[in-house]
Amino acid sequence: MSVITHELSLQNFHEQLTYVLAHYHKHGKSVSQYNNIVIGGLGGSGIGGRIARLAFLQEMPVPVEVFSEYSLPAYANNKTLVILCSYSGNTEETLSMFAQAQSRGCEMICVAASGQLKALAETHHLPFYSVALGYQPRMTLGFGLGTLVMILGELMGKDMTATIQDVEAMFKSPETIVARAKEMYEVFKPTIAQKFVVVCDLPYEAVAIRFCQQIQENAKGEGFVSVLPEANHNMIESYYEKHDTNFILLNSGGNARVNARFDFLKGVLTDLGNVVYQYPVADASLMSQFEVIHATDWLSVWASDDKQVDNMQVGIIMKLKGHLENLK
Repeated sequence: MSVITHELSLQNFHEQLTYVLAHYHKHGKSVSQYNNIVIGGLGGSGIGGRIARLAFLQEMPVPVEVFSEYSLPAYANNKTLVILCSYSGNTEETLSMFAQAQSRGCEMICVAASGQLKALAETHHLPFYSVALGYQPRMTLGFGLGTLVMILGELMGKDMTATIQDVEAMFKSPETIVARAKEMYEVFKPTIAQKFVVVCDLPYEAVAIRFCQQIQENAKGEGFVSVLPEANHNMIESYYEKHDTNFILLNSGGNARVNARFDFLKGVLTDLGNVVYQYPVADASLMSQFEVIHATDWLSVWASDDKQVDNMQVGIIMKLKGHLENLK
């Protein structure tokens, strides 16, 4: 099966939401059954959990934590729901978490395209959600995040179908989002090889992490995240001069005091001549977050073109996997 390019993934992004809507089936579980929820996954398979966790932060009545590790937290037990995501189904850290969850009596839900995780879910008759094959894992966010939104919504007795349908419709006509992405790209084009720092508030922390992952893997560039208000208590003291940095500001606008902090920081950075783009975020809704993700995904792809690097290949990651395999 040929691998789908990043450009095609973005141009046809709505198809991922269509797939989720067509393949979702009820898991029959309720949040009242659990003391906590753990979402496990790494890289492109883990970021959906971080975004979904924050999207439900003000509604979910039990703690939800995301782990990108080999081990589950000590508190995970038979009152924990563990949701594991791995596009390949063979991510070694995720499979390690599966084994621990099984040994501790945790209930599990699995999301994968193939591999051992899919096979284990089928063998143990666990709720399982499929993902279409042929994509780079980092370009499957629509599948993973869409499915997690449906899973978490059902846990709370909420049908999230309409929300996913709205996102699907938005990406059937994405011209406005692509235009915004081009506007942002033009700001950074002269300095595209510099590192990126994304300054955000908590609702956009996972979206900011997502962009940094994309600029790292696709454009082979550095990306870092600073979250307000915390970063105003430390990071801001590093800005007494111009930096070789591209700054993106993501603020949901939900807190007046945080808004004031963004205004002050933007003034400090621009007065020093830094390259700054404040994305005009509408709110903290999933629709808005999907929009920002899509626009910044395009930015990472265009940055890879400008830098003349192959955004489909992750050579060092593959060398690392070989190194680890040799240690077995």
